[in-house]
Amino acid sequence: MSYVGKNIRKIRTVKKLSQAAFAELFGLARPSVGAYEEGRSEPKMETLIQIAHYFGLSVDLLLTKELTVNELYHFDIFQQHGATETAAPEQSTALADLQSAVTPFVPADRLLEYIVQHHKASFLDTLPQLTFPHKLGPTTRAFEIVGAEMQHQQQGLRHQDVVLCRRVDLVEPTLRVHRVYAFLTQSRLLVRRLAERLPNNTVRLRADNPDYGAEEFVLDQALEIWEVRGVFTMHLRPPSTIEARIARLESQIEELLARLG
Repeated sequence: MSYVGKNIRKIRTVKKLSQAAFAELFGLARPSVGAYEEGRSEPKMETLIQIAHYFGLSVDLLLTKELTVNELYHFDIFQQHGATETAAPEQSTALADLQSAVTPFVPADRLLEYIVQHHKASFLDTLPQLTFPHKLGPTTRAFEIVGAEMQHQQQGLRHQDVVLCRRVDLVEPTLRVHRVYAFLTQSRLLVRRLAERLPNNTVRLRADNPDYGAEEFVLDQALEIWEVRGVFTMHLRPPSTIEARIARLESQIEELLARLG
């Protein structure tokens, strides 16, 4: 008998997480969490490992024992490598947050390698590791952008920008219109904005650059789907025309107020 459903519910209760918040941590659909807790289905092994790692558990403990509230309150305390039970909760939480913020980085020149070996933990360990201050959950990726399809009028994603992404569940993908996603296929990494959900598990994607047309994409083609949640760039963007006009207007108003004063 597996206790994973009961344990997920208890974790949520102790951590004060809704089903939606728990699902967001691990790139799941909210109904999936309900199904786990009600015993109608169980998480994939990859998801079990992520949950166990995030809360400082072993997978065996998560599956084979109904955890007590007392045990759950100690999830954030690192007892390995000489850490003591008297460690300050604030320090332990900070360590947990820092650990979850380590993100494998896929440079453009290693994309083909990643396509072939993205499912191998041993390969992921060879990728550069970036640390960003985020709380997007334990499964994140950073990809180097190639091309200018998502750039328009000095805004958007530029060539060689690095996007920080959170995993989307392939079984029940939760995709929101107008958000930017990275779709990994057998031949490329497609970074586009979701324009519309279509029948037959198909979506319409568009580039922010109007020189590139919209395209339809069948979700079954995706090896992985990642939601873009942030960007690291070395490009200093000049203000747009509108921003420049607003700045001039503010300056003129300040001058006028100074004269009236």
